[in-house]
Amino acid sequence: MTNSLRPTGHQRAPLPPVREPAAGVPSPRSSQTPKQTPDAAGSAAAPGAKPAKQRDAFFDNAKYLAIVLVAMGHAWEPLKGESRFLEALYTVVYTFHMPAFIIISGYFSRSFDMRPDRLKRLVTGVAVPYILFETAYSLFDRWVGGDPNQAISLLDPWYLTWFLVALFVWRLTTPLWKLVRWPIPLALLCALLASVSPEIGDDLDLQRVLQFLPFFVIGLFMKPAHFQLVRRREVRILSVPIFVTALIVGYWAVPRMNTAWFYHRDSAQELGAPWWAGIVMTLALYGCSLVLTACFFAWVPRRTFWFTALGAGTLYGYLLHGFVVKGSEYGGWFDHSWLHKPLGEIAVTVLAGALVTLLCTPPVQRVFRFAMEPRMEWAFKRDAAELARERARANA
Repeated sequence: MTNSLRPTGHQRAPLPPVREPAAGVPSPRSSQTPKQTPDAAGSAAAPGAKPAKQRDAFFDNAKYLAIVLVAMGHAWEPLKGESRFLEALYTVVYTFHMPAFIIISGYFSRSFDMRPDRLKRLVTGVAVPYILFETAYSLFDRWVGGDPNQAISLLDPWYLTWFLVALFVWRLTTPLWKLVRWPIPLALLCALLASVSPEIGDDLDLQRVLQFLPFFVIGLFMKPAHFQLVRRREVRILSVPIFVTALIVGYWAVPRMNTAWFYHRDSAQELGAPWWAGIVMTLALYGCSLVLTACFFAWVPRRTFWFTALGAGTLYGYLLHGFVVKGSEYGGWFDHSWLHKPLGEIAVTVLAGALVTLLCTPPVQRVFRFAMEPRMEWAFKRDAAELARERARANA
């Protein structure tokens, strides 16, 4: 699970071909990198044996760094109202951190089809965690947050769980996007229509599902060469002034712009804007998101670091850190005045990064694997092809 590619020096080797991971955010572990028994390891080392596929350090690094930014952004929410610079940084991060996650999720969904084993992984890796964590967050809000009216409703995702709903819908529709002639323009049209349609409502957070859809479809049709393209030296150099410019524009826009535009969870009318503003703002934000996401990917390292293995546990960090952040809000921990000063904001940022790092570690994964990656063999019929293979092996 923690194996990673180690490119030599600064050689720009092409990224490995896409392989299907287990469903997750974008995946807690790859089903194609199973733990080897001693016999299996011996067989792999035998002459002529097919080598085991390895995880790619670039994508694990990208997932880890993105989840760290997600946790920091959530920790900044209670503080940003009193710091214009922090709110500018918050808006810049929110422009690209979820698009980056979603593009990677789309890229690793390229091989998804309606094959039984893949549908099973979609259910156990996305649908079941959604049910469990939506229930857990609702009870947490009721008992710890003190909201007696908080109901358990699987139709109304609370806080972080919307992404699991979105990933489930996007993955199910993957065969459709691979079938149509112009998938990216069609996904963009769906998103633009959603941005001017308040009638969609809040069920299953469909506004977010539809408005973030283009990034998933873009990921579906990306190739290793596209990621290699943004890794060029000139792109890395250019990304520095782009990020600086984004911060300056964000600082200017803080008192002039509603931050809710970056969440993609409301239509233009619900944000108090005319319908045509939804199309203009959505297109503008998509452009900014793609540029900043490319800049983010440009600085993601290709080689293995101490945090690379944690990229396999981003689902854990994503779903678990919300309890700590919300618990801190409910407990009034963000009300201390020193936290609203620069040193306090830095301390909160560091603590948020350390927290989500801890939650991605293997010990935490082992504890919560029952909820994140349940096997649930009892719930599914045995695949006919698998049974035939077992019978063939038994008769051999």
